[in-house]
Amino acid sequence: MSGGVLAEILAHKRSELTDRQRRTPQGELRRRAERASPALDFTAALAPRAPERVRLIAEVKKASPSAGVLNASLDPVAQARTYAEAGAAAISVLTDEKYFRGHLDDLVQVRAAVSVPLLRKEFVVDEYQLWESRAAGADAVLLIVAALGREALRDLVQAAKGVGLATLVEVHDAPELDVALSVDAPVIGVNNRDLRTLTTSLAPSLAVLPLIPPGRVAVSESGIGSRADVERVIAAGAHAILVGEALVRAGDVAAKVRELVRA
Repeated sequence: MSGGVLAEILAHKRSELTDRQRRTPQGELRRRAERASPALDFTAALAPRAPERVRLIAEVKKASPSAGVLNASLDPVAQARTYAEAGAAAISVLTDEKYFRGHLDDLVQVRAAVSVPLLRKEFVVDEYQLWESRAAGADAVLLIVAALGREALRDLVQAAKGVGLATLVEVHDAPELDVALSVDAPVIGVNNRDLRTLTTSLAPSLAVLPLIPPGRVAVSESGIGSRADVERVIAAGAHAILVGEALVRAGDVAAKVRELVRA
């Protein structure tokens, strides 16, 4: 996403949010969230256990602004089950409709099908979306520094705790990492996609992961397609990886999961 595209997505998200709030008041979402089963421990799930060296967040993703349609016939539930059975530690579900062809119902259905922690992958800009996420069965949400800024990020990290959600705070460079650290984010992801050119490179992870202090869970996101890529980000300090496109395009999804996470 270029700055222009990101701004476009965020503007659309806020407009969409107004419609959603009109249809379902936050109080109703809160009641649903409070009736939901307790959230699973997303943060703990990302800590490698010997002999593992890395854990996988496997992503359910039909399309993206950069790659277009990845798999128009993707069955989110079947894909998620394959991920969980093959050894994924957590599953990320894209719920943005316009740009990623996802839906909040995908998250609801995946929650009913698997027992690993779920990350709602969305452009979160308001507390309303946190209650929406918990009510739908999410255990964690993505918060993007580039989309929020320091104050909004701090407010949403604190609000997520109150809702019962973990957070994956996404950064792209050292200044954004400073913002994530300033709000005491326990799980920090480094996105390898350049938001200006839409290209991916492991360079952001290789530069930023070594700067993440001990005591945080470090995640490398995007642009990871092979075990060689995984070894490079592990060497830089990654505890976990988030992979979508390589898994969605794989001929044998379970084999691809095993390739990426093998000890």
